[in-house]
Amino acid sequence: MPTVKINRRLLNRDKLEAEITAEAVRVFAECGYEGTSIATVAENAGLSKQNLMYYFPTKQSLYQRVLDEVLDDWLARMESLAAADQEPREVLRTYVQAKLKFSRENPWASRVYAMEVISGAPLYGGQIQNRVVPLVRKDIEVFERWISEGKMAPLNATHLLFAIWAMTQSYADFSAQMALVLNRKQLTKKDFDDAEKVIVDMVLAAISVPQPPADGDGR
Repeated sequence: MPTVKINRRLLNRDKLEAEITAEAVRVFAECGYEGTSIATVAENAGLSKQNLMYYFPTKQSLYQRVLDEVLDDWLARMESLAAADQEPREVLRTYVQAKLKFSRENPWASRVYAMEVISGAPLYGGQIQNRVVPLVRKDIEVFERWISEGKMAPLNATHLLFAIWAMTQSYADFSAQMALVLNRKQLTKKDFDDAEKVIVDMVLAAISVPQPPADGDGR
């Protein structure tokens, strides 16, 4: 019986912490780190400031949790890139789809991460260096192996990743501008579907291996 009570208490704590971080990510995205207060997050979550601080004693600890969750999700999607046993076209297609899905479903989270990076990652640079860089290097090694095997056109794999990040994350970070251009309040699922087709087509065209001319056609 005591074990049941402990498990229930842990479940309740996890649920409450998830609710707090869900509110925090929106406030951090709208106000930035400096402009966010614990009191505002607590009010939005329906808690007292003291109650929230029981779970997150400082604003930085709450900010850290928010960014940890963003990075956990992002890195989980990146793991598929290192699947050397699969075809690069399918791996990259799946990755673009996953990144756009994240931008569509978690726009606030994407913006918080982008704001931290744009400001020079003063509070989260160490985690990015320790967690993102090794995985990126692993992915690049796979890309370079595909290139050496003739499965991908010779290109700079690092900048290919940078380009994919820029194209997919812009649909979260700059969605307000895109919606204004499209003359609507927010981007629709069709907008994301259309973006996916364009981005996938561009990426696959970039990695396509040129085919030798047919016999008799070369000059």
